[in-house]
Amino acid sequence: MAGVSIEAGNSLVQRIKPLVKQTRRTGADGEIGGFGGLFDLKAAGFHDPVLVAGIDGIGTKIKVAQAVKKYDTVGMVRCRFLLIVGIDLVAMNVNDVLVQGAEPLFFLDYYACGKLNVDDAVAFVKGVADGCIQAGCALLGGETAEMPSLYAGDDFDGAGAAVGAVDRSKMLPRKDIQAGDVLLGLPSSGCHSNGFSLVRKTLEHAGVSYDDPAPWDPSTTVGKSLLAPTKIYCKAFLAAHKEGLIKAASHITGGGFLENIPRMLPASLTARVHASTWKAPSVFRWLAKAGNIQSEELAKTFNMGIGMVLIVSLQNKQSAISALKHAGEEVYEIGKLERRDEGTSQCIVEGWDVWTA
Repeated sequence: MAGVSIEAGNSLVQRIKPLVKQTRRTGADGEIGGFGGLFDLKAAGFHDPVLVAGIDGIGTKIKVAQAVKKYDTVGMVRCRFLLIVGIDLVAMNVNDVLVQGAEPLFFLDYYACGKLNVDDAVAFVKGVADGCIQAGCALLGGETAEMPSLYAGDDFDGAGAAVGAVDRSKMLPRKDIQAGDVLLGLPSSGCHSNGFSLVRKTLEHAGVSYDDPAPWDPSTTVGKSLLAPTKIYCKAFLAAHKEGLIKAASHITGGGFLENIPRMLPASLTARVHASTWKAPSVFRWLAKAGNIQSEELAKTFNMGIGMVLIVSLQNKQSAISALKHAGEEVYEIGKLERRDEGTSQCIVEGWDVWTA
């Protein structure tokens, strides 16, 4: 009578149990289905741990996934876009936890919809599980809510929380950040999960639909290109951090360079970024031109091809680059830290006109 299917919910739990089991790690060995998840910090090898927690959603990238999903009409092909936003959800949380120096330990997810389609929900949870496997954390629990009075049709939303831990002596940012330190940039996979309100507005203004060939990459469609999953940086980051090579880090999300880089800096320092040191992905160049978006707005909205920025000492620069590359990550040297003059910004991006050229 209420429009909520208890049977569908029970079916979902049974189908996602094997997915959750794949994410087990030391410290988390329980089964889902209880009222809470347990994690053993001692078993995970921490001696003087500080817990670091983050919570986030997927944002309006969900609207793209919902729209693109309509073009595929059968089985898991139709659901693969839900899988992608499941990965996005994990990425946005674990990358935030990571930059505090913490190893992501476990994840909790929340999926809300108007009518529970079990295939869709399984695809979403599979994406969350895949993201957890990439991040090395356990999917410890979650919640599915079927609320027809709040969500219409196929509308859905997702949120999640990640919890990590770091031994107190290894917390970031460190206190020895100084002028002359080097900025290293780790490339993004595209827009990640930020700026999609502006992306959607630009597409509408340009008269481009999600099933059109992407103007920036005709080998794929607009929708499929935009839905590239957010990159998870855990493996490479932790490899360098465990060697003591990283002084601070910033996850480049909403707010872009201009708002996120200053979050890791002491007030006395400025980061000078040189935009010419990497090539911004073509999607950003197209958005800039089609939407008449100025460089400063690009720098405040998008990652422009750099999903994470690290601070390392000049002395440790080559060791850090080697550690990151050995772990499979591409690295760019994108700038350095300088003493900050009174009244100046804490992030100065030079040569950003290359983004709109």
